[in-house]
Amino acid sequence: MHKRFLGAFWFLLIVLSIHAQSPREKGLKSITQHSAEAIVGFLADDELEGREAGQHGSRLAARYIVSRLKEIGIAPLDSLGYYQPFEGYRKERQQKGRWEVDPDSIVTIKKGTHRCLSMANVLGVVPGKRQNEFVVVGAHFDHLGTDPALVNDQIYNGADDNASGVSAVLQIAKACMETGKQPLRTVIFAFWDGEEIGLLGSKYFTQTFPSIERIKGYLNFDMIGRNTDNARPEHVVYFYTASHPVFGEWLKEDIRQYGFRLQPDYRSWDKPVGGSDNASFARFEVPIIWYHTDGHPDYHQPSDHADKLNFEKLTYITKAAFLNAWNLANETDY
Repeated sequence: MHKRFLGAFWFLLIVLSIHAQSPREKGLKSITQHSAEAIVGFLADDELEGREAGQHGSRLAARYIVSRLKEIGIAPLDSLGYYQPFEGYRKERQQKGRWEVDPDSIVTIKKGTHRCLSMANVLGVVPGKRQNEFVVVGAHFDHLGTDPALVNDQIYNGADDNASGVSAVLQIAKACMETGKQPLRTVIFAFWDGEEIGLLGSKYFTQTFPSIERIKGYLNFDMIGRNTDNARPEHVVYFYTASHPVFGEWLKEDIRQYGFRLQPDYRSWDKPVGGSDNASFARFEVPIIWYHTDGHPDYHQPSDHADKLNFEKLTYITKAAFLNAWNLANETDY
């Protein structure tokens, strides 16, 4: 009887401790290195052919992302489904020009010999109590495809750029569901197509979203899995909009509280309109946070493989960023 009583007592303590976890802690617990390795491993596999925008590998990546969102329980943003199709246009390839999604630019391009590329963002949503206020958490999933003229390795796998970022967004989406709590603001989880050819997916989203002024923050991930200097394995660059210094304070406090093994380079930015998809939001005055682990010799090379990533750091960044997303979605004033 005594042993049975002790067993029941410890079981009760375990149950109570689980229920005593805060929503934030429940979300944090769901983020694992194992999941990061699985997601990056799939997206950076040779079978996806470098995920070039508008090509077969990119479409496979998009379908994989949708399947993960469905598994997590994230609903599509649009009633028609998870995909946000769009087209990019460019002059005939012998002429100078770039891919465009801006309607006025497209009208001009169509007057001459031109190219058209069909792409699609993937968008999921967790409705908030305030359904007219939004937070966007995003990363691009496309990369550079293949080059059949290359000797030996012909596939630009893009493990760091940007399978690493996609893994973070998917895990944060799952963590938000694991909290068991509805956020104050509606959270959109966005996976951009066409970033490598001009930030096309995020540009299309921001120029067509009907309430861009109601987006209260954008959290971006682009290349968050490598060590630029192996002597500094905890290094991460933390860009944020300078007019919101609390973004820097959030990360400092969370590292102190949870012991994340990160050494951030805090970089406030008056107008963060360069570098990645954050630019598409910053030009509409949306406050941004962007995680990045700096460049490396395998950037935009076929050698950007999954086995070169620091998955421990990637996992710590994802955990810290989940808390950013939690604050963006729930803090009443920032």
